[in-house]
Amino acid sequence: MPEHVSFLQLLGPAVLALAAVLWVVSLIRLLRGIRPQRSPMRPGGSALSALPQQRRTAPELEAVELTPAERDAFAGLVRRLSDGR
Repeated sequence: MPEHVSFLQLLGPAVLALAAVLWVVSLIRLLRGIRPQRSPMRPGGSALSALPQQRRTAPELEAVELTPAERDAFAGLVRRLSDGR
């Protein structure tokens, strides 16, 4: 043991190395314990189980009938905006 190094200075790296090994071991055990569960709704299972399942169909389309005055106003607006092209 070198004379200019105290006992605590020698013990520090050993304690840090032991803490790092314990942290890695506990992290591995934790990650192995969390496995995605296969559900009947999702045959392949999912790692992102907190996200909602995507829709299989598109949402309903909405349509609004315009009155003749609204159609004329819209046509005028389109003509006015497309004059520069």
